[in-house]
Amino acid sequence: MYNPQKPYKRKILDLIKKTWQTPYITVAEGAYPIIKKKFSYPEVDHTDGIGTKGIYHWQQGTLKNAVLDALAMNLNDLALLRAVPYKLQDHIMVPTEDERVVEIIKGLSLECQKRKIAITGGEVSFQDNFDGLDISLTVSGFIPKPRPNQFRVSDVLIGLKSNGLHSNGFTTVRKVFGSNFRKDFVKPTRIYLDEILALEKRMKINGMMHITGGAFTKLKDLLSRADAKIGRDHRLKPQPIFYEIYSREVDDRQMYQTFNCGIGFILSVRPQDVKKALANLADAAIIGEVVRGSGNVIIESIFSKKIIKF
Repeated sequence: MYNPQKPYKRKILDLIKKTWQTPYITVAEGAYPIIKKKFSYPEVDHTDGIGTKGIYHWQQGTLKNAVLDALAMNLNDLALLRAVPYKLQDHIMVPTEDERVVEIIKGLSLECQKRKIAITGGEVSFQDNFDGLDISLTVSGFIPKPRPNQFRVSDVLIGLKSNGLHSNGFTTVRKVFGSNFRKDFVKPTRIYLDEILALEKRMKINGMMHITGGAFTKLKDLLSRADAKIGRDHRLKPQPIFYEIYSREVDDRQMYQTFNCGIGFILSVRPQDVKKALANLADAAIIGEVVRGSGNVIIESIFSKKIIKF
């Protein structure tokens, strides 16, 4: 039976207090943590969670990977604004009240200490009608140099390799695989933020997109009188799990509007900056170009000879 006195509260507070030593804010303990900022920049808040993938993490006990997924879904999106994360609040949903909650918070605390992100509050919700885990985070970031995020005609598109499914498309995964499990289902999402912020200091990046929910259709948000063209003759091939999904009657169009298909992040850079970008990125390659057009995304499917247009 659920204990409303929250027996893990003290352990959780001790873990989050370990994140309060940061160069960005001071935190005072009280009924709720009170923060004071050490900077004056424009800011942004971003909220996201791990969604359906949390069912697999809870079943398999891969709680540290679940934490990385939750962070990645927020940090990779903050990268689009060149934002430096400095604090977060969490909302964690689990079906049963046990020590695994403390393990989740411990993992989150350790990752936040590495990244100088202060955990300033949160909530743990025990829901016995829930069969998985969800970790939802609201991450705040500051933006030292705000800039537009736009793909521009004549830009070269550079893809950064994903390490698999990441954290999107798992509703489709469950429909396709049923009760069958693959290790790919609990592999944590690659975090791109650090590479992007470091590269931004060296060169100008015109546009960026994190390939998550909506997958490659998200590129349309960065196109005006231009088309993004992505070819199939590049080295960022989909991992085997994507070919397996495709073989189970998921067509080309659905693949590219649901999954990252081996490319987790895309940059749009000037031709003269391509060499510098590739020299400072891990597992990256030219995947296409930006041409004059009307806001379309045109993809040569790597799974067939079809051309997909969004």
